[in-house]
Amino acid sequence: MRVGIASDHGGYGQKDQIAAFIRSLGHEVVDFGPFSPDPVDYPDYADKVGRAVSRGELDRGVLLCGTGLGMAITADKIPGVRAAAIQSIEFAELFREHNDGNVLALSGRFVAPEANERLVKIFLETEASPEARHRNRVEKIMREDDPAFEGVDA
Repeated sequence: MRVGIASDHGGYGQKDQIAAFIRSLGHEVVDFGPFSPDPVDYPDYADKVGRAVSRGELDRGVLLCGTGLGMAITADKIPGVRAAAIQSIEFAELFREHNDGNVLALSGRFVAPEANERLVKIFLETEASPEARHRNRVEKIMREDDPAFEGVDA
């Protein structure tokens, strides 16, 4: 699997360790930066990974910032991306199984590197559910990317 990774300065301290962990699981890692701990704007890095996932150049993406929240919000706005900030094993499993999530956002300030490694492992090893109810819901999520979709009746 080809996995993109990026951070901001808040997640930079864990980025290299998480990238090495992903490689240890047998995956290719594409590092989108940053390459120093200097302050940067997280939306720029979430955009790089999210767009590569959206174009099909990457199978999945992993983002790290202080909380994971800003990265997830930014990446999720890119058509074709289903991103979430995850901090528990159960949520990581359900994110993959039920939502076919393709970009994982992690907290580099409030979650220990070893805990983030466990989340990444679940994210990379859990398959999306083939059940029709989940596939149907993912299709409904993705219709929101279509500018012509006018929403559902209230």
